[in-house]
Amino acid sequence: MNDRLRCFCQLADLDGAAGFLASTRQHLHRHPELSFEEAETAALVAGHLGEWGWQVTRDVGGHGVVATLKVGDGPRSVAVRADMDALPITEIADAGGRPWQSRRAGVMHACGHDGHTTMLLGAAQQLAATRNFSGTVHLVFQPAEESNGGSGGKSGAQRMIDDGLFERFPCDAIFGLHNTPGVAAGHFGFGSGPFMSASDTARVTIHGKGGHAARPHQAVDPVLIAGSLVVALQSIVARNIDPRQTAIITIGAIHAGSAPNVIPDEATLAMSIRSFTPEVRELLEQRIRALVTAHVAGYGGTVDIDYERGYPVVVNSEAETQFARQVAEELVGPERVIAPFPPVTGSEDFAYYLLHKPGCFFRLGNGEEGAMLHNPRYDFNDAILTTGAAFWTRLVERYLAPA
Repeated sequence: MNDRLRCFCQLADLDGAAGFLASTRQHLHRHPELSFEEAETAALVAGHLGEWGWQVTRDVGGHGVVATLKVGDGPRSVAVRADMDALPITEIADAGGRPWQSRRAGVMHACGHDGHTTMLLGAAQQLAATRNFSGTVHLVFQPAEESNGGSGGKSGAQRMIDDGLFERFPCDAIFGLHNTPGVAAGHFGFGSGPFMSASDTARVTIHGKGGHAARPHQAVDPVLIAGSLVVALQSIVARNIDPRQTAIITIGAIHAGSAPNVIPDEATLAMSIRSFTPEVRELLEQRIRALVTAHVAGYGGTVDIDYERGYPVVVNSEAETQFARQVAEELVGPERVIAPFPPVTGSEDFAYYLLHKPGCFFRLGNGEEGAMLHNPRYDFNDAILTTGAAFWTRLVERYLAPA
């Protein structure tokens, strides 16, 4: 490593912050807040940032917090984003429990946003102390990533953008990350182009004709229709989508009836639809609507379809992805960098930022053991907090390094 690269942040530079970062992450885990309710989290974040000398703007797009630090006269600017919200899941701790287990019934940080927020706070503290850059950095602490913009609403990213995020806090590029269980702790994963899928939702209400279970010939059974429809929907992916493309239709909920001897009037299905290209996304909606309508009619029923477009595809810029990958290789070594990282079929509202600015969203391994995301036994791995904080520090220093 040459002398110029050696002057940027190293992993060891954050060793002294490990205790603070772990205690902060565990505090956030004990006190999770759902999307659009992140008032306490935002107050904690803003308080620390103010103490460290950042210019803090609160209530951006809801409970969003943006911290700005300008050093020197460098003309470039960069934004880094972390999400703050939790999920409506009841935590199940492993045997022996966790001292930092959620204290709020039915709410937990099952996706690691407590860790994402803490890592960016660690970088904020380091950047304010060293000021080893020339230019402007904006740290974006975002609410409501988990909302998926459903029911006609907007996610935290959309709301912050609508509230003038990029006009009020101009940047040349924006970066973000997500932890990934199942990948070795502290390993980074990068991919340019389509990196995370679009996420849409369809709710199907089948109207039949209720009746007595002993006289099914006098009814139009919506449960039978729903059961056959579950299988039929999979033919769309199997026979309508180019097998070289990725498409997913998952039926996550079926509801019908309340008694074993009654054929109900209605049955409902709720499904999640994932894709990576606009063409496949459009084809999925067309085929779902057509197949559902025809299938239900074939059994003598009628149907209502509520189809909602959720987050778009996360599309990483080539230059910014290569830059972030280079920063990771410098920090942890190329042997701990996975590139290209396979596209992820989960979705992220970071996609909305990338519709406005070039940037990169990437993965950071949470460890090969432990529960997956959105699992009631999931927990963020505190051992990677200093890795993430050091990475963000070095990325800002490298991006805003004097020419």
